[in-house]
Amino acid sequence: MTITTTASSDLVTHKARMPHPAFLLEGGIDAISGVNRAAQASGVPEEILHLVSLRASQINGCSWCVVDHSRQIVEDGAAPERLHAVAAWRDAPYFTAAERAALELTEVLTRLADNHDPVTDELWTELSAHFDRKQVSGLLFEIGAINVWNRLNAAIRQPAGSF
Repeated sequence: MTITTTASSDLVTHKARMPHPAFLLEGGIDAISGVNRAAQASGVPEEILHLVSLRASQINGCSWCVVDHSRQIVEDGAAPERLHAVAAWRDAPYFTAAERAALELTEVLTRLADNHDPVTDELWTELSAHFDRKQVSGLLFEIGAINVWNRLNAAIRQPAGSF
């Protein structure tokens, strides 16, 4: 599928380099989707899982996932201001303390190389104040899974709006 988008004032056509690896490898889609299903069963509110996925996708520049998770957040009933502020969550008033802890965890795990101790004791304490161990496990699975999706999409240049 070819998608046409506007960039600056020029039309740019993007096409994936190949079909998605998750569908090409036997068991691929089941493996990655299984990690997502485990995260969803952890008790973390779905809206937080969507915020986490959107933030990691923004950091990784995965257009397909940014569009998809933005759509999910809108379907969750989020106000437009909340959706538009995800990239600037630290300075926006639209997020709870639990969401902020999940978003910070997302950022540090998505950017592991930026810090020798990405998950500080302070962050862990904050997470533990809002999430039980099963929920923290769910957040870790969701962050890991979205980073896999983002990296696969980056490699094949999966455009937004296709599959």
